[in-house]
Amino acid sequence: MAEGTRDGVWPVPDVLAYLAGTWRVERTVRDLAGGGEGHFHGTTVFGPLDGGGLLHEESGTFTWQGVARPAERTLRFLPGPTPGTADVRFADGRPFHDLDLSGGRHVADHPCAADLYRGEFTVRDADHWRTVWRVGGPAKDLLLTTDYARVV
Repeated sequence: MAEGTRDGVWPVPDVLAYLAGTWRVERTVRDLAGGGEGHFHGTTVFGPLDGGGLLHEESGTFTWQGVARPAERTLRFLPGPTPGTADVRFADGRPFHDLDLSGGRHVADHPCAADLYRGEFTVRDADHWRTVWRVGGPAKDLLLTTDYARVV
C-alpha cells in the first residue's frame, strides 16, 4: 500500500486542491441490459473558476459499437458546505452531486427523471482516482467506470 493510504484509499483533505490540474481519462460504458460496450479516451482539465472553485472541462473520443466521435462535457466544482468538500454542478448551474473525499471514498446519488445515478468515487493515491457510476431506471441499466491519472 502506498504511503498515505488507508484501506487501499487515499484520504484527501481538500478535494479542490487535489483535483486541480490535468488528468488523462479512460472510461468504459457498459449497457448491462443490451450488452453494448463503449470507451472514452481523453483529458480532463480542472482549471480555476471565477469566484472560486474549479471548471471541469473534459474532451476526447467516445467509441460506441465501433463508431468513434468527439465528446466533451463541462462541470463546475464549487466549494462545498464544509471545508475541503465540493458542490458539483452541471455547466448550466443545476445541482449534480456533493463530493467529500476526506476519507478517500465517497458515494453520491443523482436522481434524473425516472433514473437514478449512483456514483462511487475512490482516490487510489496522489495521482490516481476512479469513479464508478451505476445508472438504473426504466430505460437505462448502465455501468460507467472512469480512471483518472494525473498528467505531470
